Amino acid sequence: YGWAALLVIEAGSIATLAVAFGIYSATFFPLSSLAQKFISVSVIAILTLVNIAGVRKGAAVQTAFMIAKLSGLAIIMGFAFFHTAAPVTATAPLPTPHTSFASFGVALIGVLWAYQGWHMLSYAAGEVRDPSRVLPRSYFLGTMIIIGVYLVANFAYLQVLPLPAMADHQRVAAEAMSALTGPRGAAFVSALILCSIFGSLNGNVLGGARVYFAMARDGVFFESVGRVHPRYETPALAILIQGVWSAVLASSGSFKQLYTYVIFTGWLFYGAAVLAVIVMRRKEPSLVRPYHVWGYPILPVAFALVALVIVVTTLVASPVESGIGLGLVLAGVPIYLAWRRFGRRSLPES
Repeated sequence: YGWAALLVIEAGSIATLAVAFGIYSATFFPLSSLAQKFISVSVIAILTLVNIAGVRKGAAVQTAFMIAKLSGLAIIMGFAFFHTAAPVTATAPLPTPHTSFASFGVALIGVLWAYQGWHMLSYAAGEVRDPSRVLPRSYFLGTMIIIGVYLVANFAYLQVLPLPAMADHQRVAAEAMSALTGPRGAAFVSALILCSIFGSLNGNVLGGARVYFAMARDGVFFESVGRVHPRYETPALAILIQGVWSAVLASSGSFKQLYTYVIFTGWLFYGAAVLAVIVMRRKEPSLVRPYHVWGYPILPVAFALVALVIVVTTLVASPVESGIGLGLVLAGVPIYLAWRRFGRRSLPES
């Protein structure tokens, strides 16, 4: 999993967000494709340095941009709910749907990208006070808040853009604000999206490197990656390695290629991790368990089956991107076995 996180899941998420940041930056300045890539790499470099400089600095950036994002969404929703303008009309009726099991699974890829990162808090569990109480509450409340914001925001957009009109546009929020307030409203939404992307990027940079740090502490990655910076007290080398590889991915892939690559690989491991709960209960029945799964074993099995459907449909619909992700994951198997046999070292000191 750590190998997949470094090469695909976490670094790929950072690269995807950085590419989107470059694309939306072009709203304000005329940018060539090369200039957009340069901005993508630059924002990765800036946030990598911020998070090397200290956990508190990274957390402060995260909090500031989360507040900005939620405040901006509240403004958009307020305009949409209390507007007096006539709703936008569609240029064409909705096409007759031909939904199949496979097409539904493919449609979930984009939806799941919006929720990608829900697991990131667990990476910093060792740095959280009273994690057995804080983590479950944080996951539950955070997920409920996100679902609530998404539902209310989409309901607000529907006040301005009926469903057929919504199908005409990719940037729904920007189109809704443009209809209400003109070009300035669309620019405001683009700025809000940049804030949102920046905050999400920072969260991924902050959390992802903890995986490689833990791998090194367990003796399955370079020992130096498991060291804490003597001045900044952060896993500096782990963050730096993640930043360099993320910049490579951002320079070489498109937004859709990257998020498909990430979702396929991520859900392969999410399903496996949940199945591991069942395996561990059988293999280690006396293990102390501060966390308990609701609806066991039905809920873990159901989750794993859904993950399998997502993985299979993504592989069928996007074989190139999925194949690259799967190839990188499988390449880690012989490397892991070789490391276990030849490269294991004593654990680094704190």
